[in-house]
Amino acid sequence: MPIFEKLSRRLLNPELKFQASRSSGPGGQNVNKVNSKAMLKFDIPNSHVLDEAEKEVLLRKLANKIDQEGNLSIQSQEKRSLLQNKEIAEDKFYALLHEAFQKKKIRKASRPGKAAIEKRIKAKKVRAQVKENRKKDW
Repeated sequence: MPIFEKLSRRLLNPELKFQASRSSGPGGQNVNKVNSKAMLKFDIPNSHVLDEAEKEVLLRKLANKIDQEGNLSIQSQEKRSLLQNKEIAEDKFYALLHEAFQKKKIRKASRPGKAAIEKRIKAKKVRAQVKENRKKDW
């Protein structure tokens, strides 16, 4: 099954682990009593849905978000509700994976067109003329 189909069908949901903790985000007095921050953890090396090549891509491209055990961590504390923060963290997770599996577009070298070259040379001549006009006649 292609990776983008796995992501669109959200087949990784059973492998996601959530942790709740106190948030420093919005919540007023509630922020000191209620665990509303959602921390998502995904164990890349032990995933049953991803194949080895996909795991390797994730470990390479998301290295700055992965701890030493190979867990990808994402947190959300934008909302007052733990449930909303879980959904936001899950959306961030799938967006991050989608971005990691995008193929990088190969840049093809190109040359400027004839009109662009002429326009550049004309602009240079105009600028040179402006500077020439600044000179004082002695």
